[in-house]
Amino acid sequence: MNKEEQVIMGFRDLYNKIVWLNKDKMEESLKGFKSSEVHCIEYIEKNVDSNVTKLAEHFYMTRGAISKLTKKLIKKGLIESYQKSDNKKEIYFRLTEQGKVIYKIHEDLHKEFQERDKVVFDQITEEQFDSMLSFVEKYSKHLDQEIKKMDIDNKSE
Repeated sequence: MNKEEQVIMGFRDLYNKIVWLNKDKMEESLKGFKSSEVHCIEYIEKNVDSNVTKLAEHFYMTRGAISKLTKKLIKKGLIESYQKSDNKKEIYFRLTEQGKVIYKIHEDLHKEFQERDKVVFDQITEEQFDSMLSFVEKYSKHLDQEIKKMDIDNKSE
């Protein structure tokens, strides 16, 4: 296995371990909520004037899938829709009080997991962080370009 394959396998393995380690506590604390719902709540809280288009782009989902997801969250009383007085066409989302409770539980869990893993990150030098962040940024930009190509290819079919 070459280094490129080792890096990809390493990322996949790390991701799977994190998911496995966090899974039980997440499910127990956020019973009755799907991961996609919780992450949608998180995005809406952190991004002012979230709408179907922004959510679809962020989660790499169709607008239809996001529409279904947001309708479910509205029905559960976790988000509400609103319009701006200057733009009656666009619908935006914000959290309800109940949605903010779910957001807070999720954030607290992330802080707890971060604290658990702090022992590793405390050993990383600034240069190592910079190097890793640079790689992640380059790889992410490359994947963004590949996604754009797919969109273009799909539209021309």
